[in-house]
Amino acid sequence: MAYWRSLLLVLLLAASTAHADFNACRDRLRDQAREAGITSEAAMQAVAGVQQRERVIELDRSQPEFLRTFRAYLDRRVTDERVERGRRLLREHEALLRRVHRDYGVPPAYLVAFWGLETNFGDHFGGLPVLDALATLACDQRRSEFFTEQFLEALRIVDAGDMQPERMRGSWAGAMGHMQFMPSTFAAHAVDYDGSGRIDIWNSLADAFGSAGSYLRAAGWQPGERWGREVQLPGDFDYSQASLDTRRPIRAWSGLGVRTAAGDALPRADMDGSIVLPAGHDGPAFLVYDNFRVILRWNRSVSYAIAVGHLADRIRGLGGLHTRWQEEALSVDAVRETQELLNTLGHDAGEPDGLPGPSTRAAIRSFQQAAGRPADGHPDPALLEALREAVDTDDD
Repeated sequence: MAYWRSLLLVLLLAASTAHADFNACRDRLRDQAREAGITSEAAMQAVAGVQQRERVIELDRSQPEFLRTFRAYLDRRVTDERVERGRRLLREHEALLRRVHRDYGVPPAYLVAFWGLETNFGDHFGGLPVLDALATLACDQRRSEFFTEQFLEALRIVDAGDMQPERMRGSWAGAMGHMQFMPSTFAAHAVDYDGSGRIDIWNSLADAFGSAGSYLRAAGWQPGERWGREVQLPGDFDYSQASLDTRRPIRAWSGLGVRTAAGDALPRADMDGSIVLPAGHDGPAFLVYDNFRVILRWNRSVSYAIAVGHLADRIRGLGGLHTRWQEEALSVDAVRETQELLNTLGHDAGEPDGLPGPSTRAAIRSFQQAAGRPADGHPDPALLEALREAVDTDDD
């Protein structure tokens, strides 16, 4: 019984300390808001009312047991149901979407695709109070500076009278509205597209679509150009050239034997592109253009950017992918082992963290080239087995 009393006392003391720390941080945020010129009564009341949300910290720290494959990612996000609903909504909001297209150069199908992927066409904005989520992360040491900035920008929305704090609900990271804008993106690019006198990306589709168009144009969207396309690669293709770092004119890729997914010649267009292989050399290949890179500025995931482009194509009436492939997911621990083995063999993958970032993919390419394997930079079970065998051979 004494043990449980002691444990309860320790837990209560920890909770009390955490509460006191958050209160002190909330006072700091209030002072920073005043220094930034955010002084309205509504804003000050909003700061006083923020609460720490332990669930936000849990989600920020969470890491999946397995990394989702490109196949699983795409199958979950570009479904027949989502395509059909996207087509219906495009027709329903055609006049508004065409006006955004005229003003910002972004075609309707892309705006609807972003909408579908971000909130399932407005079904899921996220259930957390935005100011609570951002204050919780601002008061956490891991990314305090970034989220303090986001908290202050969210507070400016309240200060400007654009939205009441209790109605500002979003994701655990503070993403907001139909298009899941972070507050800094809202501050830089959101527009009062319906002319109501305030910007409401939660309840006004005009403001949401107009703001998305404003952001994409500022990010460099090229009117009249597509995002990319699925392609066929020749049998002798040098897979080390499949990288966003390698850009060539379309005619140069044609000269190397790259063709459309249907086997036709690539279009004669004065555009540069890169080859990406999100599932490795056994999966589909894509030739991606400048607008793909713009989508990456919205979300830096290659899988996300392909999903946006492919969903937009499907909404426009184009078909599915030609390539048929299967993928086996790697666990985070398996990726960490891959990184450790690469480092052991002299291919610098950086600090093993279980996440296949650019350094890891470059190290994989280096190993693959040295081993005479297709240098696609893609981690998979076959690669891991080859690395294990290479280390065992070195030890002999």
